[in-house]
Formats: sequence, structure tokens, C-alpha cells
Amino acid sequence: MSHPLRLGIAGLGTVGVGVIKIVMQHGDMLRARSGRDITISAVSARSKSKDRGVDLSNFDWEDDPVALATRDDVDVYVELMGGEDGPALASVKAALNAGKHVVTANKAMLAIHGQELAELAEFKGVNLRFEAAVAGGIPIIKSLTESLAGNKITRVMGVMNGTCNYILTRMETAGLPYDEVFEEANQLGYLEADPNLDVGGIDAAHKLVLLSSIAYGTQVDFASAQLQGIQRISIVDIKHAAEMGYRIKLLGVSQMTDAGLIQTMRPCLVPALSPLGLLEGGTNMVIVEGDSVGQIVLRGAGAGEGPTASAVFGDVMDIARGINIPVFGIPAAQLTKSTPADSSGESAYYMRLNLKDKAGAMASASSALADAGISIDKMTQHSSDDNVARVLIVTHPTTGETASKAAQAIENTGVLELPPVVLKIETV
Repeated sequence: MSHPLRLGIAGLGTVGVGVIKIVMQHGDMLRARSGRDITISAVSARSKSKDRGVDLSNFDWEDDPVALATRDDVDVYVELMGGEDGPALASVKAALNAGKHVVTANKAMLAIHGQELAELAEFKGVNLRFEAAVAGGIPIIKSLTESLAGNKITRVMGVMNGTCNYILTRMETAGLPYDEVFEEANQLGYLEADPNLDVGGIDAAHKLVLLSSIAYGTQVDFASAQLQGIQRISIVDIKHAAEMGYRIKLLGVSQMTDAGLIQTMRPCLVPALSPLGLLEGGTNMVIVEGDSVGQIVLRGAGAGEGPTASAVFGDVMDIARGINIPVFGIPAAQLTKSTPADSSGESAYYMRLNLKDKAGAMASASSALADAGISIDKMTQHSSDDNVARVLIVTHPTTGETASKAAQAIENTGVLELPPVVLKIETV
């Protein structure tokens, strides 16, 4: 039997503890499936004294994750600290330079430094694996790099932030406003320390750009991703969407077009009875479309101890079996720089205009839409207690650029009490 595969684990939060539990509870199963023992040599975290609910006494302790990453008795450095730079980046670079395999759940680090790290890993002939960085327990990275490797991928889309999906689902089912559900999610511990990472779409966009790189053979390009969070979604929008047979989701869409690469993370309307429309609570879903396979749907827990630790161990097991493939599916030197694009064609759009109670407001808004060449498919108007007229519009198909310019033109007329809400109605 081969010598044991020895892990060094940096970060002993929920996921790190989950990885330790898998090693402790399933040693015989892991040996049978990989052909070798998988052991833990040492661990590292901010506090050595904290009670984490698992016995750490059999593992060496390192205060410095860089020291852990370069130990002679560590074959695989498992980075679960998070953060796009700082100790996480320093220790991962140290591990790769020392010829260690790396498994990480750090989507922020890879979204910013993925190309550099991939080139380093491949130069050193070691693995850099990150299944746990995208959609928790859903094996989307392995699906794209291996199972779907014979396909030209035409589109990747999905709900990739469970916190946002929980907030939007809860607003709809309980009829509660955004601010109240946001605070509820915060009290339940669902939000990041910086909540904007979740509700601003940043966390989910980190994941989307990693999938884009694999799907289209391009260098990771987070800077060109178009982001719009859920902060301005109101219960009015959710109710009106439901009346039309739609639900609102924070949806990531990645598509390579003749104009370039589209990467958007924004609230969209999706058909209520589609797979995405039926998605509830904190669950994630990724939809992949390929020229040979057609459309496939992967659904599962997007976070949590068990699902994310499961994804970490999928990577560990591949390394134990001697599998080594390029980080993003093709050699990093062959990844191309993409040209950012804005839209994949025409689509219907939903608009909410909060018009001031003054003469000519509706006429000004209608004129701005007409000047932009946008025609209205449906329109309803509701008066509110604060003397604001809420006008809810569904347009005929138009481009995203045209819809955005029209919304800005309406805002420039001075007839709006609040900035307009513009949401794409996405075809699923």
C-alpha cells in the first residue's frame, strides 16, 4: 500500500472541523476508495484554546499558516481561512513553491489571483483544487473539468449564494420587507462579517468568474463582472413578479458570445415553475448548457459543515488517487484573456418606477421610454400612502444597454422619488 497522504489544515471553523470529522469517522472507507491512508499531520488557526468540538490532541499545532504549509510531513495543504490575500495567499504560495498540493475553499483569493496561482501550481507539477469554493457540496468544478470536458459550453447560470436566496424566499413566503428579513438573516448568522459580500452579489460573482474560466478557457476576470445586489428589491417587486408567474432570484449568468464574455450577477425574474424558480431557502443551483449534453441542472446545499467539507474531500481523494489535471481544465498558459461584453441579445425587462405626485410625471417617464425605443407590454399603477405612484412595467424585448439608458433617462427627468428598479426577465 502507498504511504499515507498527510494533510495540513489551516482554518478550523465550520468547514475545517468538518474535514477533520471525515478523517476521524471514515478512515477505513477513505483507504478503500483511495488505496492509501489519509491522515492529518498538523493544524493551524487563530486560537489554540477554543473548543471546536473535536479532539485536536493528536495533531501538531502551528501558529503560522506559512509554517504549516511548508512542513516536511504535509503533502496537501488545506486552506480554509478565507480572504483574498493576507495569510491565505501567502501560505498558499508558500505551499505551492514548496511542491505541496493545495486544496482550498477560497473563492475570493482565486477570483483575484487565480491565474497567478494556477501558473505556479502547474509549473511546480502539483494540484491546486477548489471544488469547495463554488456552490458548497455541488460538484460543479469536477463536472465542468471532467464529466463535461467533451462539450462546448454555451451558458452557465445559477443561484450561488444561499443567503440571498433565503432572504428573497423569506420575503415572498412571509410577506416581510427586505430590511426585516436582512436583520433576521443576520441574527441567524447567515451573513458574512461584511454583509455586502452576500447581498451585494460579490460572493456569488467570485464563484461565477471561476466557472467562466473553466467553461470557456479564459483567464479569471472578476473586474469585468457586472454586479447588482438585492438591496433594492422590495416586497412590491416580489408580489408583482408572482402575479405574472415569476420569482426573483440573485442569478449569475455567464455566456461567451461573438461580442465577448458576459458575466453578470444580478436579481432577475425567472419562471416560477422552472428549476430556478422552484429553488427555496439557502439551496444553490447551477445550470450548465453544452452543445452535446444539452442542459443539466445541479442542485444542493451551497454551504455548511458537511456539504463544504464533502467538496474539500472530493479534491483530497483525487490527489490521493494520483489525479492531476490543470487548475482550470486546460493549462494556465493556454487560458485566453476575454473581451467583456454587456448583453447576449434582447429580453423583456421589469421596471418599477416610484413617481412623484406631480403633473406630467407619467408622461415624462413614458416619453423617455419611447425615445429609447422601448415599447411597453404590460403596465400597472398603484398609489401608496406617501403620495408616490408605483408604476410597474414589463417591456417588450430590448437590450440590457437600452433598458439601462432608458432608466437613467427617466431618472434624469426628476420625476422619480427613488432610483428605478430594472430587472431582466431571464430565459431558463
